[in-house]
Amino acid sequence: MSRSMFVMRVAGMAIGLSVAGGACAQAASAVPAEKQALVSRVLAKMALDSIGTQMLQAPVAEMIRQSRVVVTSRVPAEKQEAAMKDVTAEASKFLEQETPPLRASTQAVVQANVAPLLAQKFSTEELRQLADILDSPVLAKFETLVPEMKKTVGENVAKAHAAQIQPKMTELQNRVGLRLRAAVGQ
Repeated sequence: MSRSMFVMRVAGMAIGLSVAGGACAQAASAVPAEKQALVSRVLAKMALDSIGTQMLQAPVAEMIRQSRVVVTSRVPAEKQEAAMKDVTAEASKFLEQETPPLRASTQAVVQANVAPLLAQKFSTEELRQLADILDSPVLAKFETLVPEMKKTVGENVAKAHAAQIQPKMTELQNRVGLRLRAAVGQ
């Protein structure tokens, strides 16, 4: 399991249990310093502060993608590049303005809800083990290999099934094209 998958599972578990966050927040003041240091160490490896940023970036990226479709289909060719530069500049400006406060807010949520939850649900020894796993050079080495493994699997699956899938994909594209032309009235 890659670190990102591991982190996302732990994050999902932690966030999913954060309904009990209010009670956990009250318990946070009673967390021993050693345990709180381990919670901080685990949280530092989980990069939960990026969740809010990712939630912001995804719809902006989709908006840019949709804008590109509109621009290429409806804007005169000589104005397309300028139009996309304008759209991209607006999106970048938005992200530059909104990312810092969102990151700070996300970090506050993590500290108020997830940190107490980790402290409540894990013993000091479990937190130590979890932090050691996340710090493991073996895990880091494995994570560097994950993209290569996925690529290898993808290439071999493609080789094994390309002859079967490609003609069917071409047929699908033709059928979809006919339906789109019919919908447009051509």
